[in-house]
Amino acid sequence: MLTHLSIRDVVLIEKLDLAFQPGLTVLTGETGAGKSILLDSLGLTLGERATAGLVRADAGQAAVSASFEVPSDHPVHHLLSEQGIRLEDPSEPLLLRRTVTADGRSRAYLNDQPIGVGLLRRVAALLVEIQGQHEQMGLADQSTHLDLLDAFGVTPQLREATARTYRAWISATAALATARAEMEAAAREEDWLRQSSEDLASLAPQEDEEETLAAIRVSLQQDERRSEAVAAALSELTPRDRRTATPAAALRSASRALGRLLPTPHEATANAPSSNAPSSGQQERAQEALMALEKAEEALAEAENMLSRLASDTESDPRLLEETEERLFALRAAARKHGVAVTDLPHLLASFQKRLAALDSGNAQIASLAAQERETRLLFEAEAVKLSEARGKAARKLEASVMAELRPVKLERARFIVSLIPLEPEAWNIRGREQACFLIAANPGQPPGPLAKVASGGELSRLMLALKVVLAGRSAVQTLVFDEVDSGVGGATASSIGDRLFQVARDVQVLVVTHSPQVAARGEHHLRIAKSVRHERTETSATILSAEARREEIARMLAGDVVTDAARAAADSLLGSS
Repeated sequence: MLTHLSIRDVVLIEKLDLAFQPGLTVLTGETGAGKSILLDSLGLTLGERATAGLVRADAGQAAVSASFEVPSDHPVHHLLSEQGIRLEDPSEPLLLRRTVTADGRSRAYLNDQPIGVGLLRRVAALLVEIQGQHEQMGLADQSTHLDLLDAFGVTPQLREATARTYRAWISATAALATARAEMEAAAREEDWLRQSSEDLASLAPQEDEEETLAAIRVSLQQDERRSEAVAAALSELTPRDRRTATPAAALRSASRALGRLLPTPHEATANAPSSNAPSSGQQERAQEALMALEKAEEALAEAENMLSRLASDTESDPRLLEETEERLFALRAAARKHGVAVTDLPHLLASFQKRLAALDSGNAQIASLAAQERETRLLFEAEAVKLSEARGKAARKLEASVMAELRPVKLERARFIVSLIPLEPEAWNIRGREQACFLIAANPGQPPGPLAKVASGGELSRLMLALKVVLAGRSAVQTLVFDEVDSGVGGATASSIGDRLFQVARDVQVLVVTHSPQVAARGEHHLRIAKSVRHERTETSATILSAEARREEIARMLAGDVVTDAARAAADSLLGSS
């Protein structure tokens, strides 16, 4: 419900802060005092059109904020959640704020978060309904009529069953449409699909195969480089060109040449050195060199044996490397062809095979899905028929209940009609196969028409009141505003209107702008709107009236400018009867 309204620099209001209570609050005052400004200010926070004319003269901008207390399970929380707006505490008040600058630009806020005016209107529609002389919100909106009718006389189980079967039907319809689309697409590209599937099946890509092949390729390349290094070393020791002496042959030749420096065994036995023989020192050094050559020859032979064994151990397999590379390059080429990663090739093959299988068995699958679609549609239609029948009964009951309320509010010649309009099959929805529309024929012989187009402002407000009496408590809206619902009536009719406003206020908060003392007397809270001149400026103010001030205000409404004792006595009578 509305708890506070703060107004700054709106037309004649410089500063006004109002607190509201549950129940029925009446707003009274002389014509032109500024009651409409108050409602315009409230309307501004509810998303109504903002104009520069609302900004008080010499002020830079107008600002209005309205605070609402709403239960934690109120539908407005679901709406805010859909829009990505989350409140830290669902029980905290909702503060709607609107500013308008002197050039007509406006901004909207919800709990100090900037929001669009469209969202502001949607939020406000769940919080407040205004029934006025010139504008109607809430019940005049035909989109709300079906939910109101259902809330009045249809069990939730019927609506839930219809919604459940509708969702099942839509799901089956979507599955059938998807299968048909896939089959049509597969049929258009069947040749390409079969060839691609055969190529990939022949390639038979495996999970993580690229990574495995790449690792094997690196290992084989390393083996090949090691084998080439060992072969190069061996080729240096044993060159293929026979004209090139091997290191071993060079060592043997050096040994033979050096051996000539040493005496033969015969010469050593004869102990008769030749005149050309080397000295003993030279012989010793030659002997040492010869021994070194023999060791080198032995080391060379050992190195050659070691390299031969190493060559045997590191022998590479060029054919295996070639096969690995061919496989790796084939996988990568296939991936490029289909525009996917190599790792996705197995999944792509599975997808191709699934589409071909769907193509091969498509007719059977589509027939099965079509049967399921027909079955779920029949189930929905059966539940929707039950819902339509219940709505028809509820519509007649609602008509009778509203008609019973029209006479006391001086609309006894009017006819209220609930029209159930069948929808075309393509427009069927989760709420059933029809829409509801509340119609009114204000006078005999007049064809019924939509509420907002047929009745006059006062008639429409009284009709809305009658509807609210019947539908009290069946809407999420917790605050109703009536602007001069008593216009053009008086006496017993005005008293009856006051009684019904009081009755509605048992379920929701009601604010009513009235010129009728009979209506004002039924109020639980009373605000007087007055206009005064201060510092050569006209200002509008609002005052919460005490019991005595309220008596005097009602007496003024009865008597006019001069309040008499008789008017006060009449006011006491009205207040006493209320």
